[in-house]
Amino acid sequence: MADRKSVDSQQEVVEDVDITLKGLPLSAESAMPPALAALSDEEYARVGRSAVWKLDLRVMPAVSIMYILNYLDRQNIASAKLANIVEDLHMTSVQFQTCVSLLFVGYILMQVPSNMIASKTKYPGIYLCAAMAVWGIISACTAAVQSFSGLVAARFFLGFVEAAFLPGVVYYISLFYNRQQITLRTAIFYSGSQIGNAFGPLLAIGILEMDGMQGISGWRWLFIIEGVATVFFAIVFAVIMPSSLQGIGGTSELESEYLRYNYAKDIGQQDHREEASAWAGAKLAVQDPKTWLLMATLWATYVSAAVVNWFPSVVATLGYDRNTTYGLTAPPYILCCFVMLLNGFHSDKKQERFLHVAVPLAVAVVANIVAVSSLNTGARYFAMMLMPGSCYSATAVILSWITGSISQPATKRAAAIALINAVCNTPNIWTSYIYFGAPRYLAAFILNMAMAGLAILFAAMTYMYLRRQNAKLDRGEDLGKNGPTPVQQAAGFRYLA
Repeated sequence: MADRKSVDSQQEVVEDVDITLKGLPLSAESAMPPALAALSDEEYARVGRSAVWKLDLRVMPAVSIMYILNYLDRQNIASAKLANIVEDLHMTSVQFQTCVSLLFVGYILMQVPSNMIASKTKYPGIYLCAAMAVWGIISACTAAVQSFSGLVAARFFLGFVEAAFLPGVVYYISLFYNRQQITLRTAIFYSGSQIGNAFGPLLAIGILEMDGMQGISGWRWLFIIEGVATVFFAIVFAVIMPSSLQGIGGTSELESEYLRYNYAKDIGQQDHREEASAWAGAKLAVQDPKTWLLMATLWATYVSAAVVNWFPSVVATLGYDRNTTYGLTAPPYILCCFVMLLNGFHSDKKQERFLHVAVPLAVAVVANIVAVSSLNTGARYFAMMLMPGSCYSATAVILSWITGSISQPATKRAAAIALINAVCNTPNIWTSYIYFGAPRYLAAFILNMAMAGLAILFAAMTYMYLRRQNAKLDRGEDLGKNGPTPVQQAAGFRYLA
């Protein structure tokens, strides 16, 4: 039997983003199981790599593809605008903006109730897949609308059902990965939206060529095909996606023990749905200052990132034809994927959050300054290349900051994720109205610049608050209901700042 010198020594072999508990006492839940302690260092590392890889294969491809389809179903209205949906439905530009905005009304209203359900259900994976199937059906049915009122209704209900998705998946990922792993996985998941943004317009080019086939307009085919694809994958993923660390198909008993231990040793305990009711968890989330600090940071970031809702129209100001405009929207999102993954990986490796939020947002400030200052095609496209990557790489880190800082009880974490995401999506209702005055979009870009700067300020406030909380924990002070659970405190839990 190998001498297990520290939890850290083996975990660094398995995944170099892990950190140690620095010799602090472990709770019974986070103590190493005897079967793992009996392994040599090499065997332990091999089991860890195999277990995490099998977990990644079951979770990450599914949630990433779900996000691609989610974004296609949500954002295809932007492509439909360039394919004459406004003219066909006899809408004004303001009415079209209303259709874009009203999706987020339903989206915001349902997020907290949906995540409260997800936190208590025994099968959160199936719950997410069921929601996915329903929104796919609604998206496909959007092809049948004949008027502004019909499109408004379809968009509202689409948002109402899609509310289960983003906060639900962020919570879902937090059921399987610890704080040393979750930022990279959140970035991988979030890259699905950017892939959807990158290739959605390119896919739209092909689908819109079907214009007139069977007497159906191209934009109607867009809703039909993407909606049907969503339903198909929802059925597939319902079979694949696990619902807890106890149910990872294809893992051995030893690998399963490793996954549970790897999770518990970081947060100081296992995840228990029964630890608090959904309502109690929601109350704890509302009372926690961390919820509001992280909400403010993400809200300002989302305001700055709202440009993606109008990105095809913004890129269209460069003066190219429709297909070229679609093509030019792809490179910024492809770059965004690489930046998100790099930033997420480095944040996990360094176990640091603030700088990995602040630096990308500083780039967003620069990008919007360039957009405001020049109408030169090259300069403006350079700014557009920077916009998605800067905002969304910060967003992925903020989301993991939320799940790691408001980790227990599980129902509190679920409620906090949903509450924060719901409030932070309110800008999507009104920011569509500030994208006027093409090609300069002066008001929009100035607001984006200011909000990116404000997000940096809120992130700094969060950083200082968490550092003070850690100092109190170091002194043995009880942080009360807003701090770690007693089991976490016994395991030496500290916040990542």
